[in-house]
Amino acid sequence: MEDDRHVAGTVRTFDHRDASTAELVAARAGRRVSVCLPARDEASTVGAIVGTIIGSLTSAGGGADLVDEVLVVDDRSSDATATVARSAGARVVRTPSGAGGKGAAMRTALEHADGDLVVFVDADIENFEPHFVTGLLLPLLLREDVALVKGCYDRPLAGRAGEGGRVTELVAKPVLDLLFPRLSGVRQPLAGETAAPRAVLDKVELTDGYGVEIAVLIDVAEHFGIGSIAQVDLGTRVHRNRPLRQLRPQATDVLRAALHRAGVTDPRPPGTADR
Repeated sequence: MEDDRHVAGTVRTFDHRDASTAELVAARAGRRVSVCLPARDEASTVGAIVGTIIGSLTSAGGGADLVDEVLVVDDRSSDATATVARSAGARVVRTPSGAGGKGAAMRTALEHADGDLVVFVDADIENFEPHFVTGLLLPLLLREDVALVKGCYDRPLAGRAGEGGRVTELVAKPVLDLLFPRLSGVRQPLAGETAAPRAVLDKVELTDGYGVEIAVLIDVAEHFGIGSIAQVDLGTRVHRNRPLRQLRPQATDVLRAALHRAGVTDPRPPGTADR
């Protein structure tokens, strides 16, 4: 059920079951939709995700006429990510030489995608279903005043419900509570499952590194207002959980991006914490 309150700490919240795929197809009214997957070394999961989107949500794949293109950004993978994605039907591009990281991959996607609405989905989801895309499109297609949609979900860790998302719980949420309390109601501020009109993404900074998700969230709130942000409950998201030691660079980039937007500048560029 939608929550229309826009007071501090609240964000309009939808459920992915609030509209059918047929209703979304009717509502898109000629707008082109691009689904983009930034991917690095995700050969084991990217093919199934691409195949599900194409088979269920594109007319070319025999599914609903909702998605116009599926674009995979191969971010310097050392495995067969690009080959698997291309075989599954995606258009594949690479991040430019010398660039890398989540922010660079998202910028590359935006440069190559031709959709009016752009949906980002992580390429490591193990339980991917079409509602990961339809849910994100729901607020954009049914509400004219939505500028950014974030997915929210339960994230189990080793089978334990609610134990995943360690950087989110220990870094991102406390930073928002202290520095940007109006955004404290965003359940998954670092969610890779996010969507926005191209016109909105063109006006915010897709910063380098892992800080891109929280940076976009803060920037959209600044430029378009907290009321323009919506989140959609997508159920449960299962993905590869990284060892704790690999999460420090991500946490550093998230903290840096938030502090920069709060007026505190770190002279080191994103991505240097792991060197």
